Amino acid sequence: MKNKIILALLSAFLLWLGWPPVPYSAPVLFVAFVPLLVAIEQVIRSHENNKGRQVFWLSFLTGFVWNTASIYWVYNAMNAYLPGYISLLIALIPFTLAPLLMATAFRLYYQLRKKKSIVYSFVGLVSFWLSYEFLHQSWDLAFPWMTLGNGFANFHQLVQWYSITGVYGGSLWIWMVNILLFLLIWQKMNKIEAIPNLRLWIITLLVVTIPTVLSLVQYNTFEEHSNPSEIVVVQPNIDPYQKFGRITPEEQLKTLIALSEKVAKPNTEFFIWPETAISAQQGINEDEFRSQTAYSRIITFLDKYKNGNVLSGIESYRVYNAQKTPTARKWSANTYVDAFNAAVLVDQSSKLQFYHKSKLVPGVEQMPFSDALAFMKPLFAHFGGTTGGYGSQEEPSVFYAASGIGAAPVICYESIWGDYVAEYARQGAQFIAIVTNDGWWGNTSGKDQHLQYAKLRAIENRRWVARSANTGISGFINQRGDIVQKTTWWQPDALTQEINLNEELTFYTKHGDLLIYIVLVSSLFSLLLIIIPKRK
Repeated sequence: MKNKIILALLSAFLLWLGWPPVPYSAPVLFVAFVPLLVAIEQVIRSHENNKGRQVFWLSFLTGFVWNTASIYWVYNAMNAYLPGYISLLIALIPFTLAPLLMATAFRLYYQLRKKKSIVYSFVGLVSFWLSYEFLHQSWDLAFPWMTLGNGFANFHQLVQWYSITGVYGGSLWIWMVNILLFLLIWQKMNKIEAIPNLRLWIITLLVVTIPTVLSLVQYNTFEEHSNPSEIVVVQPNIDPYQKFGRITPEEQLKTLIALSEKVAKPNTEFFIWPETAISAQQGINEDEFRSQTAYSRIITFLDKYKNGNVLSGIESYRVYNAQKTPTARKWSANTYVDAFNAAVLVDQSSKLQFYHKSKLVPGVEQMPFSDALAFMKPLFAHFGGTTGGYGSQEEPSVFYAASGIGAAPVICYESIWGDYVAEYARQGAQFIAIVTNDGWWGNTSGKDQHLQYAKLRAIENRRWVARSANTGISGFINQRGDIVQKTTWWQPDALTQEINLNEELTFYTKHGDLLIYIVLVSSLFSLLLIIIPKRK
């Protein structure tokens, strides 16, 4: 068993080595699962008891070590404002949840191997894995940070075809190569040739080289259509842990305007400010925002720019006469209030556009499975906490400037969802504006991973990304996924860039994660093969 554990740990190390932000290391992912597959095959072919349990825990070990090494910053963020043991307990949720789902996929693979050939079983394994990735971006505990296809964010030149498949195409590619290499190595180790080695080598080379060559050709020949717009992104570098009590909302706004003016041009059309850049001690009532001093100062600032718009994160709320949403909290005898992590578009007209963040962070911004855990609401309310978390909206909405330019206001965590961001483009967004605050994680790989994942959204939709991070890394990403400009970590700064707006829709933008629906059908069929009794 010791040798199998070493193989499982070797897979974890290779997965970590191939993961962002290590530059150009993504090809390591093509061999990363091979040691684990060898260990599991040894278990399957052994005469030991509890084989299914061994398969589960070996794959869990690989997933746990890989996840923990890659997203250790989750603990770093929690530990900054919670006691160490509480931070560790909370961090164990993302550290262990995805590995448990990964291990379940391998356990189902083992059950399928008992009834079907290895080829059928590998189809089942890949289907189960991609189904786990889809589940982990869809349920109340969603955290698709470690979707395998994200691993190519540090080598985006190889996956220009994400404009067709999205990141699930990358997950499928990684698994196909790993399985083919495993078959070659296993046959070599055991001196067998169930499948002719020459045929396997040819198939492996084709599976690796065809997508690579197609992508490199597409990368080197891709040309953006000229449709220029001048954009400014601002990074005020305000420590999120010291925001209240150390700097007033008025001082924060003054900093944002000063940084904007430093690089602005007369033809600047959008000023992108980060998540929660506009705030007040109790939040800002959306219905009364025009009467706020902050609004007046923004309008005065925009007087210098004929077509100027401010797209900013904002801490806002709305007041209702009744509980119109599940997340609304009682404010007084006859009123309820909904709090939002939101974005707002301010221009020189009297019109205001708001967007309420939809993809909320489980446990931090929303209560997972709130219906099932409704019995806990009185307990949360008694201790002064939230009974439902932040309010949200079900679908994205595009901000339109008076000039007709459509911008996608993507707030922080939402930038990990490919199909969700694509919906903005389907609605008419011509570029993607990511407003975020990555300072919670400190100077860790979390901020770098978040930046690099944005490159995949640019490729999928062939849209420029303008990224404004409070204390993270701000910058611009072109339609090929190249980072054209970026700021330095933990430095107040502002950048200006002429980007090209795009109205054309890629195959992925039009159809979204079409691949995953094929995979879900395959998973269902594989489950039926497991459940249906085998004929004697």
